Amino acid sequence: MKKTYLFFIALCFMMPFVGAQETIDDLLKRYNKNNIPYISVQELAMPKTNAIVLDAREQDEFNVSHLKNAIYVGYDTFKLSTVEKQIPNKDEAIVVYCTLGVRSEVIANKLKKAGYTNVKNLFGGIIEWKNNSFDVYNTKNATTDSVHVCSPFWGKWLKKGKKVYPKTND
Repeated sequence: MKKTYLFFIALCFMMPFVGAQETIDDLLKRYNKNNIPYISVQELAMPKTNAIVLDAREQDEFNVSHLKNAIYVGYDTFKLSTVEKQIPNKDEAIVVYCTLGVRSEVIANKLKKAGYTNVKNLFGGIIEWKNNSFDVYNTKNATTDSVHVCSPFWGKWLKKGKKVYPKTND
């Protein structure tokens, strides 16, 4: 495992002891630099929004559920060269999402530094998407209520749907 993934897992399990934020906005202000513009779930769901959607979570999270037609790019496994092959037009509208919007900002910044000009971060990630009753899909392309939430700290933000936590090797 890469150090960043281990750090993220440690952060997931340590957060309940650090203190709680009152809103998703507070959480994102605390962990993000806010140098990537947000797009709301309502705006992304509008038919006229024609953006390529990138999932910046890990494969096991993506397998549980993801936004329709999202392209898995990962976080620890992210490779800019793969995205550049899939999206050669650097002016293309791109929305990056993760669980709540922290990891997706990191990936969006990598895209921005590589010259992509129209990149946004989905505010509240897949949790906010599901909380607003928008559909998520499993690996069979069927709708599901399940959302991988990483830990009870992150899971507390999911108000609609079934919380799925990482599998342990007990």
